Amino acid sequence: MLTETDEIAAALNDAAVAWPELRGDRGALLRKLVEAGRNSVRGGGIRALLAEASGAATGAYPRNARAELLAEWPE
Repeated sequence: MLTETDEIAAALNDAAVAWPELRGDRGALLRKLVEAGRNSVRGGGIRALLAEASGAATGAYPRNARAELLAEWPE
Protein backbone atom coordinates (compact mmCIF):
# COMPACT_ATOMS: atom_id res chain seq x y z
CA MET A 1 0.00 0.00 0.00
CA LEU A 2 1.32 3.41 -0.96
CA THR A 3 -0.22 6.81 -0.33
CA GLU A 4 -0.17 9.02 -3.41
CA THR A 5 1.38 12.19 -2.03
CA ASP A 6 1.82 15.29 -4.17
CA GLU A 7 5.41 14.24 -4.91
CA ILE A 8 4.40 10.73 -5.95
CA ALA A 9 1.54 12.10 -8.07
CA ALA A 10 4.01 14.43 -9.81
CA ALA A 11 6.41 11.52 -10.40
CA LEU A 12 3.59 9.44 -11.87
CA ASN A 13 2.55 12.33 -14.11
CA ASP A 14 6.15 12.66 -15.33
CA ALA A 15 6.26 8.90 -15.89
CA ALA A 16 3.08 9.13 -17.99
CA VAL A 17 4.94 11.50 -20.31
CA ALA A 18 7.93 9.15 -20.51
CA TRP A 19 5.77 6.04 -21.03
CA PRO A 20 2.55 7.25 -22.69
CA GLU A 21 1.42 3.70 -23.41
CA LEU A 22 0.95 3.28 -19.63
CA ARG A 23 -0.75 6.64 -19.08
CA GLY A 24 -4.04 5.14 -17.87
CA ASP A 25 -2.45 2.63 -15.48
CA ARG A 26 -0.92 4.37 -12.44
CA GLY A 27 0.14 1.01 -10.97
CA ALA A 28 2.08 0.13 -14.11
CA LEU A 29 3.66 3.58 -14.09
CA LEU A 30 4.73 3.08 -10.50
CA ARG A 31 6.26 -0.30 -11.35
CA LYS A 32 8.09 1.27 -14.29
CA LEU A 33 9.42 4.04 -12.05
CA VAL A 34 10.62 1.51 -9.50
CA GLU A 35 12.32 -0.50 -12.26
CA ALA A 36 13.98 2.65 -13.65
CA GLY A 37 15.12 3.62 -10.16
CA ARG A 38 16.52 0.16 -9.54
CA ASN A 39 18.42 0.26 -12.83
CA SER A 40 19.77 3.67 -11.91
CA VAL A 41 20.94 2.48 -8.50
CA ARG A 42 22.48 -0.66 -9.99
CA GLY A 43 24.63 1.42 -12.31
CA GLY A 44 22.54 1.73 -15.44
CA GLY A 45 21.69 5.33 -14.72
CA ILE A 46 21.71 7.90 -17.44
CA ARG A 47 23.71 5.72 -19.83
CA ALA A 48 20.99 3.08 -19.81
CA LEU A 49 18.30 5.70 -20.35
CA LEU A 50 20.24 7.18 -23.26
CA ALA A 51 20.77 3.75 -24.77
CA GLU A 52 17.05 3.03 -24.45
CA ALA A 53 16.18 6.31 -26.18
CA SER A 54 18.85 5.96 -28.85
CA GLY A 55 17.35 6.04 -32.31
CA ALA A 56 13.92 7.17 -31.12
CA ALA A 57 13.89 10.04 -33.63
CA THR A 58 15.30 8.02 -36.51
CA GLY A 59 13.39 8.94 -39.62
CA ALA A 60 11.88 12.07 -38.10
CA TYR A 61 13.86 14.25 -40.50
CA PRO A 62 14.81 13.64 -44.12
CA ARG A 63 18.39 12.47 -44.68
CA ASN A 64 19.44 15.79 -46.18
CA ALA A 65 17.67 18.04 -43.64
CA ARG A 66 20.92 19.37 -42.17
CA ALA A 67 22.34 20.24 -45.59
CA GLU A 68 19.11 22.00 -46.55
CA LEU A 69 19.11 24.05 -43.37
CA LEU A 70 22.77 25.00 -43.84
CA ALA A 71 22.09 26.00 -47.43
CA GLU A 72 19.56 28.58 -46.23
CA TRP A 73 22.26 30.58 -44.43
CA PRO A 74 24.97 32.52 -46.23
CA GLU A 75 28.51 31.86 -45.08
